[in-house]
Amino acid sequence: MTSIATLGSHCSLQVLKGAKDEGFKTILVCEKKREKLYRRFKFIDELVIVEKFSEILDAKIQDKLKQQNAILIPHGTLIAQMSSEEIESITVPIFGNKWILRWESDRTMKEKLMREATLPMPKPVIEPKDIEKLVIVKRQGAAGGKGYFMAANEEDYNTKRNQLISEGIISKDETLYIQEYAAGVLAYLQFFYSPLTNELEFFGVDQRHESDIEGLGRIPSEQQLKSKKVPSFNVIGNSPLVLRESLLDEVYKMGENFVEAAKKGSKKKINSEPLDSGIVIVDDDLSVDKESELEERRAYLEEARSQEASSD
Repeated sequence: MTSIATLGSHCSLQVLKGAKDEGFKTILVCEKKREKLYRRFKFIDELVIVEKFSEILDAKIQDKLKQQNAILIPHGTLIAQMSSEEIESITVPIFGNKWILRWESDRTMKEKLMREATLPMPKPVIEPKDIEKLVIVKRQGAAGGKGYFMAANEEDYNTKRNQLISEGIISKDETLYIQEYAAGVLAYLQFFYSPLTNELEFFGVDQRHESDIEGLGRIPSEQQLKSKKVPSFNVIGNSPLVLRESLLDEVYKMGENFVEAAKKGSKKKINSEPLDSGIVIVDDDLSVDKESELEERRAYLEEARSQEASSD
């Protein structure tokens, strides 16, 4: 019997509840510190207890999952806890394409894919010295908003970055991603595409609630100006949104364009490893030269910004 497995975090309860409803056996790779929590849920058939999630890289844990004919469902915690190389080394079958998770963990690669899908994107900012208007600074990968900050100029950027480093929230060596801030409603669209049926489904849309940036709106400006704290963007929950029906046509076009861009990218190069974990198509050389990668990012961001300027 096929089992569905995932890491005990992020959206694991939703994943395993759905899997159980569909008749699958469910397995949760669970950190010991959260064992009491997850034992409350009867739709989880088995817990694989680990001290930390990186233990899923151990042959012993992977063999245990393989014996149960498990398919691992990836989510944000997998990306946050492990490098792309570590994820790609997992030999347990992973639902979907584990190689595409490289794009998820690298904001420049993700932005390039979104631009190829002709999705509207805020302008990238290459260096802090290039900040001319309000920007938002993000970490790479799935950080749940932790360590994000806004800056109005280079001095503001350096002050807030140094403060977050001193507080241990970000590291000195992190590559931060800067883009101009786009004001509007934060609506997170949810799609699912099946290459088996060639069908794109739009599941819905939600809005994230972030602490403590949302709470600042309840504090009078006089007190806000006296605070030296860098506001945080930590996601603490989601609430559903209902989009205006007139927006749905554009929503589906965005999803379809993204699928086509992903298909084109994945056809450029096929990895030579055996098909033991689903589709293993990849458009990225797995032996990465960090200096070349940095230069490629800079060149891409400069090109993207140039294109934005010419279209204004």
